[in-house]
Amino acid sequence: MSSSGTGGSDYDVVISGASLAGSAAAILLARQGARVALLERRSDPEAYKVLCTHSLTACASPVLAELGLIPALEKAGAVRNEGRWYTRWGWIEPWAGPAGAELPYGYNIRRSTLDPLIRARAAQTPGVDLLLGHRVTGLVREAGRAHGVRAQTAEGEREIRARLVVGADGKDSEVAKLAALPVRRHDNGRFGYLAHFRNLPLRDGISHAWFLEPDMAYAFPNDDGVTVVAVLPDKKRLPAFKEDLEGSFSAFLRALPEAPDIDSAERITKITGTVDYPLLSRKPTAPGLALIGDAALTADPLWGVGCGWALQSASWLARAVGPAATGQGDLDASLTAYARTHRRRLRGHQYLAVDYAASRPFNPVERLVFSAAARDASVARHMHLFASRLIGPSRFLSPAALAKAAVVNLKHRRAAAR
Repeated sequence: MSSSGTGGSDYDVVISGASLAGSAAAILLARQGARVALLERRSDPEAYKVLCTHSLTACASPVLAELGLIPALEKAGAVRNEGRWYTRWGWIEPWAGPAGAELPYGYNIRRSTLDPLIRARAAQTPGVDLLLGHRVTGLVREAGRAHGVRAQTAEGEREIRARLVVGADGKDSEVAKLAALPVRRHDNGRFGYLAHFRNLPLRDGISHAWFLEPDMAYAFPNDDGVTVVAVLPDKKRLPAFKEDLEGSFSAFLRALPEAPDIDSAERITKITGTVDYPLLSRKPTAPGLALIGDAALTADPLWGVGCGWALQSASWLARAVGPAATGQGDLDASLTAYARTHRRRLRGHQYLAVDYAASRPFNPVERLVFSAAARDASVARHMHLFASRLIGPSRFLSPAALAKAAVVNLKHRRAAAR
């Protein structure tokens, strides 16, 4: 039996936040027989997150398949996120491999398309009650553990009890604050602005990223002929950048190597962004409570991994706690298993992201790998697997991988000398 001992709960699980992580968790838990209350503070079912890379890395593809969303994504015009990356050694083009070899891929799709789609899929799932206009204001606690939430609605405050409370409410998670879960904050040395362009020409119609050391930029083609273009400069440039945001944004893009021709495209949104986006890591569990998505770990938007990790963490949680959420197992042991998986799968990635968020040039290891990837197709494919978060840092930077990169660069120097 579950150690929570709340057989009289309104629900088995109450989830705060009905975007990617929350909706995915609701679907996967309900399929295992859980009664799920999916709370969303906004009242509009079409609401979506604006500030996002709008990219689902390939690590999320198995979860998308599990959710049954891939046909709907492709019908909605999602773009497979192949890409090429600029470095001072040239372009890294990871698709340049043996004939017929297809690399794993995810999708680029605007959140204005994706969020309503996955939220509607959750609302249609038997066992899920989508409760719009519900803003969590408190936790129901008994004997040191969470047993539900208090939520403010248009009709007043209500209490919703459950065996398990899930915070899927983003980097500023109210659930995490109410539970007083410890958080580690790491400053981000870059700021970022983005805008959407229609009919922006890009080589091969695929994603581009520019590693300018320390500045960054990217252009990701999305659904409906719209490309999301972002700049992420060093914070030292912020005062001058803000003096003329429109001019600075355009000038930055026009100066990029093989710059996208923004003057031939139509900008269809204003320039939006953030000047302070720290990397946050929280303890993802407490008695009767779990965090998923950005509430558990907020990554650097530079890498575009947040959406993928939101879906993955939802899947990890559902797999770990599914039976216990319905009273058929030990909930505390299941939450411990989830926390262990979350830590094992993401801690190394976050460690490297925190290090690079200092807004610095490449270190010697990065120079070794990135330069080799620009010169060798197999190293480029290896980098693609890491950028897609299909392999972890230990495999990406394994002795064999570094030796391969060193050999590639040595051959290049010898050839250049000849």
